[in-house]
Amino acid sequence: MQSPSFPSPNFAAANANAVQDPELGTLPVWDLKDLYKGITDKKLERDLIKFEKEAAIFRKRYEGKLKRARGERIAKAVREYEALSDGMGKVMSFAGLLRAGNMTDPEISQFYQTMSERVTEISSETLFFTLELNKLDDAKYKEKLETPELAHFEPWLSEVRAFKKHQLSDELEAFLHEQSVAGRGSWVRLFDETMAGLRFPFQGEELTSAVVLSKLSDSDETVRKEAGKSVGQVLGENSTLFTLITNTLAKDKEISNRWRKFERPVSSKNLANMVEDEVVDALVKSVSDAYPKTAHRYYALKAKWMGKEQLEYWDRNAPLPSANESLIPWEQAKKRVLDSYYAFSPDLGEVGKLFFDNDWIDVPTRPGKAPGAFAHPTVPSAHPYLLLNYQGKTRDVMTLAHELGHGVHQVLAGEQGALMAGTPLTLAETASVFGEMLTFRSLLDEEKDPLNRKIMLAGKVEDMLNTVVRQIAFHQFETAVHDARKESELLPDDLAAIWLKVQEDSLGPAVRWDDEYRHFWSYIPHFIHSPFYVYAYAFGDCLVNSLYAVYENAESGFAEKYLEMLKAGGSKGHKELLAPFGLDASDPKFWDQGISLLSRFIDELEAMD
Repeated sequence: MQSPSFPSPNFAAANANAVQDPELGTLPVWDLKDLYKGITDKKLERDLIKFEKEAAIFRKRYEGKLKRARGERIAKAVREYEALSDGMGKVMSFAGLLRAGNMTDPEISQFYQTMSERVTEISSETLFFTLELNKLDDAKYKEKLETPELAHFEPWLSEVRAFKKHQLSDELEAFLHEQSVAGRGSWVRLFDETMAGLRFPFQGEELTSAVVLSKLSDSDETVRKEAGKSVGQVLGENSTLFTLITNTLAKDKEISNRWRKFERPVSSKNLANMVEDEVVDALVKSVSDAYPKTAHRYYALKAKWMGKEQLEYWDRNAPLPSANESLIPWEQAKKRVLDSYYAFSPDLGEVGKLFFDNDWIDVPTRPGKAPGAFAHPTVPSAHPYLLLNYQGKTRDVMTLAHELGHGVHQVLAGEQGALMAGTPLTLAETASVFGEMLTFRSLLDEEKDPLNRKIMLAGKVEDMLNTVVRQIAFHQFETAVHDARKESELLPDDLAAIWLKVQEDSLGPAVRWDDEYRHFWSYIPHFIHSPFYVYAYAFGDCLVNSLYAVYENAESGFAEKYLEMLKAGGSKGHKELLAPFGLDASDPKFWDQGISLLSRFIDELEAMD
């Protein structure tokens, strides 16, 4: 497969840079000119100067005056604050996406750091605003909220004021805000650039992490084994650095939590995403209690199918014997996903089509490109972008369906504006996992061959295990790491021991772990980028299982209610958004219902055996 160099940072037109792959077809590269034309775009500098002036005026106009201001005046201030947030978000979206396209280019890295520093300086001028909003006493706040213009922003204001009791002094908040770009942000950058620069030896070549990790799902066991050994070797050689980064960021979070008086490491993430600690605890307990009847049972079944007493760790994502391993060209993958979206709702399909018609997706693998996949919402005044590392496998098609779900959600929620478009973590994975389910069900319904249906169902079970069981195991790893870091710095062996323990507990005795697997914790970016995010995948999968059951039994109107839920963005919490479907995530039984679908799929596979 071709590995083109990334376009110059001053060249944004993507059409000319689409990659022609002999097996996968034309692979589009995103076009960032809807944000800025390039690093030297004069509009970028003009915008930054404009934001600097507007932020200074904003501070002079409103600082120290909110307590006496009427509701209409505060609403005007919120709208100005929102416009500034959108503008600065556009700058950082451009810098971040450019960097994701090539994380090893020093010019791009320098540009990203410069933009981070300038935007941080500008936003320091407006930091007082949320701090002062939180200083309003409840009676005064409710009185001002009676103004309709301000009441519109009540969801955002409530989210801001939820942190009221965790807020520090104005001076300390300002210091932490400005210092973050040289503190936590630098450690995250070090992780990203190190990971992007790593090369993994494989059959005489030096592969990127995205390419070598994809070989863990190759049909040839010798390929899987060599890839697994290579990943473990290279991660092990860099374990000292990754351990230092993890220790530093965990300590940074512990200090922040202690000063802000959060009882548990996960609590700040839960509060930010409008979900109660108890709800997350119930999810974790339900999934972990179900380990034996889900992951343990399935991997024992897979070991038997593969003629083994135990699966090697590199067998876990291996295709089943007799599975069709022919590559799926990009246009075919695009058609499969879009067809399933259109079949559910023409409106949903039309939004999804925008990403393909307008080059909002970066598809091919290449050296320096961020591994994995993501959907970046950018800002409501622009549009989202998707990043994939498409290599033509069935899982890559499911990844496209997943990330397109995110993108469609972000487009629909954009009407809420910059302050309320962001979806809370509790529903952040809903549209993505629902998109996967739509695509899977569509493909399964079309398949008539019993063996192929079995293989497809097994693939879906493995995807669900990766989304639910693996992510909750990751959450348990993070929890154990952050708890242990309170006592002392952790050694590489300490992290390895925690990692292996959660793998053994979650995946069961049917999987065997060689020594080099102990280092695999270190490549997972969520631990670095967004601590305690990972349970969102399990939250979303279990929620979608329940939601899809409602859809299958609904007579009419489901698609319309579903689109309204997506359009709400962050303007409503999970209880309000799920109520029209008769679902309640705060009910402990809710999670058992979601997990039961996974268990039923495994029942079906056992019956086919």
